[in-house]
Amino acid sequence: MQRILSDQLTRHTGGTVRIAGWVHRRRLLKSVAFLIVRDAAGLAQVVVTDPAVRAQVEALPEETVVEVVATVAANPAAPAGVELTDPTVRPLGPPAVAPPFDLYRPTLTASLPTQLDHAPVALRHPRRSAALRISAAAVAGFRATLDARRFVEIHTPKVVGSSTESGADVFALDWFGRPAYLAQSPQFYKQLMVGVFERVYEVGPVFRAEPHDTVRHLAQYTSLDAELGFVADHRDVMAVLRDTLAGMLDTVGDRAGAALATLGVSPPEVPAQIPAVHFTEALRIAGAPADEPDLAPAHERAVGDWARREHGSDFVFVTGYPMAKRPFYTHPDPARPAHSNGFDLLLRGLELVTGGQRLHRYADYLAALAARGEPVEPYAGYVDAFRHGMPPHGGFAIGLERLVARLTGAPNIREVTAFPRDLHRLTP
Repeated sequence: MQRILSDQLTRHTGGTVRIAGWVHRRRLLKSVAFLIVRDAAGLAQVVVTDPAVRAQVEALPEETVVEVVATVAANPAAPAGVELTDPTVRPLGPPAVAPPFDLYRPTLTASLPTQLDHAPVALRHPRRSAALRISAAAVAGFRATLDARRFVEIHTPKVVGSSTESGADVFALDWFGRPAYLAQSPQFYKQLMVGVFERVYEVGPVFRAEPHDTVRHLAQYTSLDAELGFVADHRDVMAVLRDTLAGMLDTVGDRAGAALATLGVSPPEVPAQIPAVHFTEALRIAGAPADEPDLAPAHERAVGDWARREHGSDFVFVTGYPMAKRPFYTHPDPARPAHSNGFDLLLRGLELVTGGQRLHRYADYLAALAARGEPVEPYAGYVDAFRHGMPPHGGFAIGLERLVARLTGAPNIREVTAFPRDLHRLTP
């Protein structure tokens, strides 16, 4: 008899089926026992009246892996409207050691550090796994949307010979006796691959050795990167980003509807035209000094509140960040050279996406590096490609975990990350 999943039970009402999963909970009443089995699709309720089977169930601690063969009977009060009766129960392994928290409760009551210490079992909780299902659906939507627009998926090195952002926040390592670094971004490579495919994207880990210990930062996170050629300026990139986000959230709704329901959330609507505000105007909205070089978290929240109040949008672009705060490869605004053709996208007052137009002329790269006192040699393999003809281009990078945290309302990004890596955590 072929195994089926719990969400397939209704179509087998009246028949005999085989399911398998984990003992989620046991309810041992005087005349009947209920065994709740959890599998990848949800929960199934098994009704036990036979004394011999009941004795078996009493000996099976929560999280023991079992197989159940039983008859499917309609019961509107049971999960999915059916339950399993007249069962035979067979353990598929030894009795499980109970985890340090109850997975059958609606929410995990253990502290977040305790959950993270025991992530392999904490992630089994329906609310924790729901966030990861939303994450998977978002990535599927990212790929599908860009594939439909003739982007090509690429895979770039995560060990590099120089730091992408020309900064100090990199993890150094020994590469056969030579210094190397974990990549902060696929930025250089995705630009170079515009010269091959015109439109490219990548899903992969990036590493930032920033000593942040906040609810919004990780030292390793998943970056959803895209780069496209033959743009007029950063606004072409923003238009592609808008469509990409809309496709991602549509896919989340389609593929992860049950996960959204488990968490009691729904994806925000992506406006046909996301409101945009220049950096100088964003400072004014936030009540910040006009010479402020960047937006602080409080400023981002103020701009997010403004977008919701004035435009009814959870999303808002901030454009024209000062060139001094953008990487050397950023294209300046021709009309205001001190400002960039770069942008951030805020979701509910938090920076979610960074992007913009890049330089595409070799001479401009030499000038940009010289202006910052940077030598060309560490970037020679990158900069040299621009001698061989590159179109005007730009791109963006979405922080996956930040997106999912914002969609689910998680107060800490670690709650939506399977095995977070941060200032303090390298295990499990």
